[in-house]
Amino acid sequence: MNRIGYSILVTLLSPLLLLYLLLRARKSPQYRLRWSERFGLKKVQATDMLLHSVSMGETLAALPLIRRLLANHPELSITITTSSPTGSAEVVKAFSAELASGRVQHVYLPFDLPWCIGRFVRQVQPKVCVIMETELWPNLIHYAAKQGARVMLANGRLSAKSFAQYQKWPKLSRPMLSALEVIAVQTDAEARRFVELGVKPGKVQVCGSLKFDLQLDPQLQPQAQAMRRDWHKADVPVWVAGSVHPGEFAAVIAAHQALLRQCPQALLIMVPRHPEQFANAAQALADSGQTFVRRSEQTPVTADTQVLLGDTMGELLQWYGTADFAFVGGSLIVHGGHNPLEAAALGLPVIMGPNYRDFLEITGMLQQAGNLVVVDDAAALALKVTELAANDSARAQAGAAGVTVLERNRGALARQYALVESQLTQ
Repeated sequence: MNRIGYSILVTLLSPLLLLYLLLRARKSPQYRLRWSERFGLKKVQATDMLLHSVSMGETLAALPLIRRLLANHPELSITITTSSPTGSAEVVKAFSAELASGRVQHVYLPFDLPWCIGRFVRQVQPKVCVIMETELWPNLIHYAAKQGARVMLANGRLSAKSFAQYQKWPKLSRPMLSALEVIAVQTDAEARRFVELGVKPGKVQVCGSLKFDLQLDPQLQPQAQAMRRDWHKADVPVWVAGSVHPGEFAAVIAAHQALLRQCPQALLIMVPRHPEQFANAAQALADSGQTFVRRSEQTPVTADTQVLLGDTMGELLQWYGTADFAFVGGSLIVHGGHNPLEAAALGLPVIMGPNYRDFLEITGMLQQAGNLVVVDDAAALALKVTELAANDSARAQAGAAGVTVLERNRGALARQYALVESQLTQ
């Protein structure tokens, strides 16, 4: 199947996109909004660059790159697209001033229907198109290149599973990949996979992951620790279960129940990954009988509080700053895991489940260094939580190992920025 066949197929299946939005809207009302953007019907302004960052994780990784571009090129205008409400919220939060001034324009990326994405690209008229990580859409790349944009994949990932899928459809994947001017990948393994798919080796650059260049506010941890003292939790275990999904709620709650038997004043900060799951998480906590408060209700944490439900967006780093160790979710279920580097950067020992395919190399590096432990199931999670809570020296050693891994692997931002800038100046 080539791009024309792909375009016919996605056009025939386009009614399913409406069903997809309606189903997502049942859980997250944000999916009811801004449909004109998703179908390329909203009028947008021309900008110098189009950068697509998909969802929250990719957007957070892209923020330092975008900030550096805006700082070093005062004349530059950028359209930032995402696909999810959480990614959109991060863009609005990070670039409110630039959005107001017009230097940054933000919309959802239209679906990869030829008439949707073609109209959108013709309006934006980017000189450079930067795609973050894995979002390789045939029509987006085709129309961007046809418009004259230099198209680059930044912070690129290509799993063995995705590699196999591209191999199955060479008439679709090869022209798409050949249209990319530069492919900045995270690892040598991913570079080899792109070359095996027919990409010229000179186009592929191994740059490392932007996620290692996480930039922390120096005041974050002191402020977070002050908050912990206000909670009267300075001398008892505090842990975070970050980015957790349904299917993990019960395991996290059971692990904390085990910890409470050891230390009745311990605090769990439980942070669901998606806003549509906040109510379900609250119900699970209520059913457990544990004493909890919801962050969204601004109810103060006290010495008697057993769980703080982090049912707001954009505060996960702050919660990590208050904690002694962390569990990173999306890993006890078959999902692919979430980024453990945010917790490691704040000096926390990290626990993950066995399903972390989206962060294979990062997880392996942290595990080898002694920062991260993989547990197989809920019982093993409970055991590890109680072990870490009881062993100050083990926590300190594991936390220091994680910080060392980050420091040794910084530099991807500078390397990828140089590649983006080279596209701007050609």
